[in-house]
Amino acid sequence: MSQGIQAIWEHSIHQREDFWREAAGDIQWSKEFTVVCDQSQAPSTYWFTDGELNTCFNALDRHVEDGRGAQTAIIYDSPVTNQKQHISYEQLRDQVAHFAGGLAARGLTKGDRAVIYMPMIPEAVVATMACARLGVVHSIVFGGFAA
Repeated sequence: MSQGIQAIWEHSIHQREDFWREAAGDIQWSKEFTVVCDQSQAPSTYWFTDGELNTCFNALDRHVEDGRGAQTAIIYDSPVTNQKQHISYEQLRDQVAHFAGGLAARGLTKGDRAVIYMPMIPEAVVATMACARLGVVHSIVFGGFAA
């Protein structure tokens, strides 16, 4: 979509289904959706009916597969510890796979639930992506402030 923001907005308003079908084309689906926007049970709206995807794959693995593994995925700059770190997609993928393997070895599978209680450090991203990779529903509790 190289046109201006106004044209994009117009397209999203006047051809909503086409707009979102095109946008969804940038996502890798493990199972294609059958309907873009289902409003048959109003007031509820269901987007991308029957579609399935893995957030971890779309946020991480596909970049490695597309040859961008050496590019920076995370820039960590801690004002507390003065630590600066650049983590590539490939490094992050490997850390996530290792963590996901640990979760799986402890019996966590798709649909299980986990709470992630950590400060905002790269390992928190690893934990959330590992849960997403496995289909483990997770909730993040920020653990960075004292009580």
